[in-house]
Amino acid sequence: MKLLIIEDEQGLRESIERYFTVEGIICESCSSLAAAISKVTLYQYDCILLDIGLPDGEGFTLLEHLKANGKNEGVLIISARNSLDNKIKGLNLGADDYLTKPFHLAELKARIDAIFRRKAFNTTNTLNYDLISVNLLARDVEVNSINIILTRKEYDMLLYFIANKGKVISKNAIAEHLWGDEIDLVDSFDFIYTHIKNIRKKLMEAAQKDYIKSVYGVGYKFL
Repeated sequence: MKLLIIEDEQGLRESIERYFTVEGIICESCSSLAAAISKVTLYQYDCILLDIGLPDGEGFTLLEHLKANGKNEGVLIISARNSLDNKIKGLNLGADDYLTKPFHLAELKARIDAIFRRKAFNTTNTLNYDLISVNLLARDVEVNSINIILTRKEYDMLLYFIANKGKVISKNAIAEHLWGDEIDLVDSFDFIYTHIKNIRKKLMEAAQKDYIKSVYGVGYKFL
């Protein structure tokens, strides 16, 4: 999962980012509306954590921007404002959930996980595709009833492939999804080839079929 944290309170922003990074989630963050709009214009995220009280504008403006540009990221609003009017406005503008500060980070993660499952797979806790079964809570993967062990990156890559099954996905898109802004510092995609090779081998050994097809000069397709 790739998460964008939009929060101007530095201590809270850094605390959230540390917590989710330890959980194996790719995190990017910013503290202003302008930076947030720039990020969602350049990159795609699985979920956005949005404070509506930003120093240079209202977080509601970002919701309007997402809607106007056909973006479908899941959005969880976090705010000290607990009025019903704010909640209704946020939800009507396309937010998926609204959490009032202060909150426990464990609850925040549970709500974000729920949004991710709902948005990406329209399911609750188990994702099934052909011979593949993924327990999204336990992060367990079975292929043809055989449990396979995936690294965190391989697991995230598998979910990304299944969420985009049948589509041609470029190497750039895979790299940016799994590594976020840091991918701009990389001058080779060799690590992508390595992860693809490893996950393909594990899936083929259990399923006796190849789910990942190379599209020459473009990227990969998951079938």
